[in-house]
Amino acid sequence: MREWDPRSASAAEVRSLVETVNAVLAADLPDDPPWRDVQVRDYLAETMPGERRITWVAEDDRLPEGESKIFAHVSILLLGDIGVLEVLVRPELRRRGLGRQLVAVAARRAYLEGFSSIGVEAIGGTTAIPFYESLGFEREYVETRGVLNLDSVDWLALGGMASGISPGYRIEYHPGGPPDHLLEAYAQAKAEAQHDDEDLELAPRSSDPQRLRDSIETLHRRGLKPYIVLAIHEATGAVAGLTEVVVPAQHPERADQYDTIVVREHRGYGIDRAIKARMLFELRAAEPTLRQVQTWNAQHNESMLKVNAELGYQSDRDWYEYIADVTQLVQSLELS
Repeated sequence: MREWDPRSASAAEVRSLVETVNAVLAADLPDDPPWRDVQVRDYLAETMPGERRITWVAEDDRLPEGESKIFAHVSILLLGDIGVLEVLVRPELRRRGLGRQLVAVAARRAYLEGFSSIGVEAIGGTTAIPFYESLGFEREYVETRGVLNLDSVDWLALGGMASGISPGYRIEYHPGGPPDHLLEAYAQAKAEAQHDDEDLELAPRSSDPQRLRDSIETLHRRGLKPYIVLAIHEATGAVAGLTEVVVPAQHPERADQYDTIVVREHRGYGIDRAIKARMLFELRAAEPTLRQVQTWNAQHNESMLKVNAELGYQSDRDWYEYIADVTQLVQSLELS
């Protein structure tokens, strides 16, 4: 096992890592599209200003020079006051203690860097759940993933949804991210949503104009193409609602839904349904290879779950967020 920098890694190493990612997907999420070896180096290397990702790989060191076989990978993203863990082990090598070694290496680095907590996402119905719970991680938050197949969409009905917003609002489409003149209003809408959320903040969130600008630039550098649809309150120019979808270069057949937000004082006017429906029309035109969109929602968010059901999303898997105290985790792993 060694610390690994994707910026200086060989093309063979990156290809081998993609093969491991796809082996894990085939075992844990067999209906998900495999990754392509497109901007993977950028995806792994680029982070937001002030954040760092440290990565290790386990590999077969018996191969000739120039060849690579990465069979496990761990990274920790250091952001704010938490380290966010990601572990991948090829399915045929699980249950041999390798995952514990990977977590131990990352946890030790988080401890030395002065971090007090480690968070991780684990997918329901996979071996990750008993694995992290056996290490002492505690479950903090649950989301349900929904997947929409675009070939099953009733586009005529969707057109009615897209136009079903109350008078006094207009919908705008911004591929690539919000324009500069809307950054402050956009950030204000995002800031309100942060106060409503209960999750662990395991992904960067942007609730001020400069951080939002940095976030959009980071997405592009990582090969993640953002699309934005906004609802503008015409009387004030405020961003009343927004929805974000990102199409990754690594798996362009399936897009990721990021935030959908309706500012509290503008709820009840059909904004959430209208902006998400409009987004699907824009994606169909802009991304001809796109086949699916996936989204995650808290189980208590009944209004958004209802909207997603009306759009045609089908509930798929639960996603769990876990947290562990770094000091306790390091001590536990050293003793085991």
